[in-house]
Amino acid sequence: MNLKHAQLEVDTWIKNHGVRYFNELTNMAQLTEEVGEVARIIARRYGEQSEKESDKNKDLGEELADVVFVVLCLANQTGIDLQAAFDKKLEQKTNRDHNRHQNNEKLK
Repeated sequence: MNLKHAQLEVDTWIKNHGVRYFNELTNMAQLTEEVGEVARIIARRYGEQSEKESDKNKDLGEELADVVFVVLCLANQTGIDLQAAFDKKLEQKTNRDHNRHQNNEKLK
């Protein structure tokens, strides 16, 4: 996925289907809510909690997409080029963590 393109798609969607972006605090609250929904599915489906009947039809991919959508909104409204930020972060992690993870006995 090209994040720059995804940011543009979200911005276009907001302009064509929404009134405006929710403010940053509202979007942060929405992001927290969406991450909570992802956590609930994972805790029940892959963790030790039993899955409620009402949760069995929840789509993890859809909930993850909700998280991505809100992150893209926050990036747009705060002027962040998420593609550039992601590329920079991946380079930092590659330089910092390659040997650390290769030498981690817990991962072998």
